[in-house]
Amino acid sequence: MQSVTLLCVSKTFGSDAVREAHAAGEHCFGENYVQEGIAKIDTLADLRGALEWHLIGPLQSNKTRAVAERFDWVHSIDRLKLAQRLSEQRPAHLAPLQVCLQVNISGEASKSGLAPAEVAEVAQAVAGLPRLRLRGLMAIPEPAGELEAQRRPHRALRELRDALNAGGLALDTLSMGMSADLEAAILEGATIVRVGTAVFGARNYSDGQ
Repeated sequence: MQSVTLLCVSKTFGSDAVREAHAAGEHCFGENYVQEGIAKIDTLADLRGALEWHLIGPLQSNKTRAVAERFDWVHSIDRLKLAQRLSEQRPAHLAPLQVCLQVNISGEASKSGLAPAEVAEVAQAVAGLPRLRLRGLMAIPEPAGELEAQRRPHRALRELRDALNAGGLALDTLSMGMSADLEAAILEGATIVRVGTAVFGARNYSDGQ
């Protein structure tokens, strides 16, 4: 069985909580909001070499420079234009930005992401961009109660990744699975699972986050 990386989703939790989680052995942290993430990156500058920062939330075109300059990973690329901007704006002295394409694997109107039929063309284009490394696919499937129902969209994402690899790409990452569908995602080959409350405790949204 492949190894699975725990990505601690630190949105709404302060830098002290991240520092505490790092002291407990965690080093990969996911942020949904660019400005909130950058504030933590700055506050925790003394740990920069020890922490890996992932943007997992929506990315707007006017925020790509800040992300290209500060984050290590972006999971939420849902159009080629974003990848092109990140490629152009990634500083040459930094390692390539690790990226995933977000796929709307359940076809939900309310969800961001590429339709599965669009992924191959965009993936080939992104794989050729300098200063980026296309690592794989990310999805947030529609919630389901039964384990088998949870497994189906994760299986579809894995099969899509495998088809891209058969077409000549070398993708090693499936960013899928959160607290509610963790088991299903791992059974279907997740390599990164995104977990927040199980690491940090319940969130307080009273501040509007």
